[in-house]
Amino acid sequence: MKNSLLAGAAALALTAPFAQAGGHLPFAEGEGAFDWDSYKAYGDATDLAGQDLAIFGPWLAGEADAFSALVNYFNEATGANATYVGSDSLEQQIVIDAEAGSAPDLTVFPQPGLAATMANRGFLTPLPDGMGDWIGENYAAGQSWIDLGTYADGSGADQLYGFFFNVNVKSLVWYIPENFEDFEYEIPETMEEFKALMDQMVADGQTPLCVGLGSGGATGWPATDWVEDLMLRTQPPEVYDDWVSNDMPFDDPRVVATIEEYGSFTRNDAYVVGAANDTAAIDFRDSPKGLFDAPPACMMHRQASFIPAYFPEGTELGEDADFFYFPAFSEKDLGRPVLGAGTLFAITNDNPAAGAFLEFLKTPFAHEVMMAQGGFLTPHKTADLETYASDTARKQGEILLNATTFRFDGSDLMPGGVGAGTFWTGMVDYSSGAKTAAEVAAEIQSSWDALK
Repeated sequence: MKNSLLAGAAALALTAPFAQAGGHLPFAEGEGAFDWDSYKAYGDATDLAGQDLAIFGPWLAGEADAFSALVNYFNEATGANATYVGSDSLEQQIVIDAEAGSAPDLTVFPQPGLAATMANRGFLTPLPDGMGDWIGENYAAGQSWIDLGTYADGSGADQLYGFFFNVNVKSLVWYIPENFEDFEYEIPETMEEFKALMDQMVADGQTPLCVGLGSGGATGWPATDWVEDLMLRTQPPEVYDDWVSNDMPFDDPRVVATIEEYGSFTRNDAYVVGAANDTAAIDFRDSPKGLFDAPPACMMHRQASFIPAYFPEGTELGEDADFFYFPAFSEKDLGRPVLGAGTLFAITNDNPAAGAFLEFLKTPFAHEVMMAQGGFLTPHKTADLETYASDTARKQGEILLNATTFRFDGSDLMPGGVGAGTFWTGMVDYSSGAKTAAEVAAEIQSSWDALK
């Protein structure tokens, strides 16, 4: 999965040197802009003295340290003995543990697909009553998070199983502020303005976009992100959901049109650095470097929040390089959709401490402590934006708060042979001019049919 492969880079892009582990609390009570009242009220109402809680997740190294610090606050408030263990093979290990009847109490899933499968097999317990209402009221684009955490149980009935905690944003366009200032370019607020800006750049003798699809055996995945972002900007979210689940065929005219919309940006020699047919030969890690050339080789780069990890050493985000929201079409009236990914908590061994920890995650304090340690974004509407460790994280957090729809990276929710297979290779074929959008979409659908 490309999201798990790039998670470390995403954390680097937002990280700050606050995380501590080993039982320490990195922030003293009353310090900073944290909602200490919510923390104290939770502790006063919750007594878990002597109760154990095992949490299993994908976070390692600095991310694990940051989350372990949050677990320490939970233990301090409740008297519980909660522990966190991370693994880079979580997706295999949790299935083994669940089948053996030895699953941890809470599991942090790196994406919804496996959680949905485990819910259907009876390995997950639905979230406590009222959690859906709370998410709807307290998370921006709340219904989106409810939808993403709702899966069919063994009898086919939908239940809320997943509580999202820590997400990332992919709907970003990176640029160099000095270059925009030199040409007096304004940040576009709509897709119509974005396209007009690209045309103005061409008229000024500039190249609008740096695009690179190369990623070794995963070559093509940046193009799938483009298509997913554009699906959310040209179609309602329910159409996106039907596409991802294949309730709507991959070769539906709406999908073909969206692939062609992607091509309107990247299959135009005037819009991209080099030849439009060659984007698959450019490594995605190298593709943003043209922003920093003098004179610039390109003016913009659409990529997720992790990409600063590949900017030149010493780049100051917000000054040397910055980003804006990949805008939506005003004429489509589809709000402000955001494409991204994230981790979700689910109950894999129900007990009172597990439910109590999920209640802890509802407090603004729990989110703020993570925000302050870096590598963490949240749609929690009452968490204080001032606690973010950097201006870059704060701006991305604001994009989440302004979202009307959030959807998970679609290719990561498709069967591996499609989402990490024929979708990737098909986009290379289309991007290189070897095949039309219709031909590519038909081949991807055929590969999906073969897996059924």
